[in-house]
Amino acid sequence: MWTDKQGGIRVSQKELLCKNACGYYGNPAWQGFCSKCWREKARPAAAARQDASPANDGTPLTFSKFEEKKSTEKGRRINTMRRLFWGSPSPPKPQESFERHANVLKPYQSLESGDFTGFLKILKSPSSQRLQSRCTAFLNTVEAYHDLPVQKQSDLVQDFFQSFADYFSTLPEAQVTRIMEHVEKLIMTRLHKWVFCHDSCDDEQKDLALQRRIRSLNWITPQMLSVPFPDKKTEVPGDPFLPAITAIIEMDAKRAPQDKLACVSKCSQHVFEALSTSNSEPANADDFLSALVYVVLKANPPRLHSNMQYVIRFGLPHSLMAGESGYYFTNLSCAVAFIEKLDGPALNLSPGEFEGYMLRQRAPFEGKRQQVDRDTQHLLEELKGRQEKLDQGMDALNVQLQNWVKAVHSQLDEATAQFAVVQKEIAAQGELSQVIPSSSHNSLLQEDNKDKSVLVLTDQRAGTQHTDC
Repeated sequence: MWTDKQGGIRVSQKELLCKNACGYYGNPAWQGFCSKCWREKARPAAAARQDASPANDGTPLTFSKFEEKKSTEKGRRINTMRRLFWGSPSPPKPQESFERHANVLKPYQSLESGDFTGFLKILKSPSSQRLQSRCTAFLNTVEAYHDLPVQKQSDLVQDFFQSFADYFSTLPEAQVTRIMEHVEKLIMTRLHKWVFCHDSCDDEQKDLALQRRIRSLNWITPQMLSVPFPDKKTEVPGDPFLPAITAIIEMDAKRAPQDKLACVSKCSQHVFEALSTSNSEPANADDFLSALVYVVLKANPPRLHSNMQYVIRFGLPHSLMAGESGYYFTNLSCAVAFIEKLDGPALNLSPGEFEGYMLRQRAPFEGKRQQVDRDTQHLLEELKGRQEKLDQGMDALNVQLQNWVKAVHSQLDEATAQFAVVQKEIAAQGELSQVIPSSSHNSLLQEDNKDKSVLVLTDQRAGTQHTDC
């Protein structure tokens, strides 16, 4: 696998498949096997290691008997747990039992993918009381025995999934798959705090080692990995792989293995989208793997090893062995394996150059200068566009302000003219009110004088007449 002289990571489809030629995807964590073949290979080996003991190693007989008794009790305890979950493997009874089984399965036939709330409602219904009791018993028991080795816990969870799937075996395979996705989310959301990064394994130490390894490789550029990157003519804002980086970082916040796989799938889809914008040709598997390595190096996802091991141990086998999610997760495993084994020839560098980069004695100036120039040019163009928009906005605001001033002046002139007219009317009314009272007073005086004259004349006439008499 890995690289050729032209640079870039090269991997064939055959190398992604299981070494056992079963047709499913393999994984470097399983030494190239798929989960099914790996478990079939690992369980006999583990049993052989438990049965094997040295013939004469100087250990006291009492201690050997104690270890044997402890191992027997642990095996009996595990078998008791399995019987507690599903009862004795007795064959189904009668027709009545079959009809009851059919009635239990009936609500699950219309269950849609992603409808986790609907699944919980069905599980809490009276007809599914037995299934709910088994789930509750399994969860309580695993929590009570959380100090078991993580591999034992993984075996118990996988056995539980298989038994649950067998219970729905009469339904179509696609429907069983949907049901089991809900079951996995229910079980593993509850057990996450007990089994993730377990004390019985060295996941935490490997997480720290992988983070240090990725941090020491932060000088690697896309050009070194032959990742198609947008040129100056392509208008792409910022890093086109930023959405993929964000998606892979979000994986640590999820609890259910399928949700973590969904983050891997989302990250991979964003990688393909970035490649399509960076290259005029369709992206191939080699470009995808190189870009995925670049994304992992730039993201340095938290607890990446623990998250991948959690998915491997407690995820549904069909999600990792086939399908889109299985392909993407296999490529992520290959990317991590490539990073752990990365050396100079893989980047078309001499051992001295690679060592200089690792010791910070060298820096990929050309790649960085090109990236800085590209970012600076993009920033200048963006600022220029913002300045043009700002100028246009200022011009529009200036026009609006001038129009507003004109409108205010017009309204002010109109108000002033109206005020002058009103003032004139008020003055005229005042003058008129002053003229009318004076004229009426003069007319009254004249009338009084006339009356007095008439009275005087009358009196004179009367006096004359009186004298004659």
